[in-house]
Amino acid sequence: MMTIIQELKARNEALFLFGCVCLLISMLFLILANTTTKQVYGVNAWYKPFKFAFSTLTFAWAMAWYAYYLPEFNNKLFSWSIIVLLGFEIVYIAIQASKGQLSHYNLSTPFYSAMFSLMAFAATLVTLYTAYVGFLFFKNSFPELPNYYVWGIRLGIIIFVIFSFEGFAMGSRLNHSVGASNDNSNLFILGWSKIVGDLRVSHFIGMHALQVLPILSYYVLKNTKLTLALSIAYALLALFTLIQALKGQPLIKQKHDITNS
Repeated sequence: MMTIIQELKARNEALFLFGCVCLLISMLFLILANTTTKQVYGVNAWYKPFKFAFSTLTFAWAMAWYAYYLPEFNNKLFSWSIIVLLGFEIVYIAIQASKGQLSHYNLSTPFYSAMFSLMAFAATLVTLYTAYVGFLFFKNSFPELPNYYVWGIRLGIIIFVIFSFEGFAMGSRLNHSVGASNDNSNLFILGWSKIVGDLRVSHFIGMHALQVLPILSYYVLKNTKLTLALSIAYALLALFTLIQALKGQPLIKQKHDITNS
């Protein structure tokens, strides 16, 4: 494990350190979630910055690892773009959590509306930059890498980009739920709804293809056809959960009826 961490730092120290900061503050947010009472949409306000910071950690370290393989790629520009854009989002989400107020979907004042738009803009830039990295993985050949691993990275990035943009489906509706108004039935720490459709499920599954597919292709599958098959199955799983949510159906149904909750 230490060898991987040392290699990650050697590949991209900026994103490695940014990920370390994200890890530390995500733990701080988790502590605050268990020691404070401020709530947003019926759940502790600090769960959202915790989830966002931890997800940013996994994204930053994954991209630090993959971008290293690209010839003549401006890693410094990419790294600092990610740090500034996602760092801004984490800070703002945390500030809003400290006040017990919404960060996303908040149009209550011109300032909050502008900040919501800025977050959407930042997320779009990050996704487009990641899509460009994906394009470079298709454009270039990597004879020093196993073919199945390269395809794991390529397809992981494609699925990530598609389901990152699914976030606009939530932003345009100002609602992550289908069948209720931003329900958080607290399914584990994720907060996914157990009574109505939740668009965050497919968003989460799709975006983490970025880590899941390359890791499984390299350490488990070790075969290009199996990697392609798993990628298709994974994309279909994310699509299924999206369709399920759009129908107003939760991933895991509550055992008793909502009227008896």
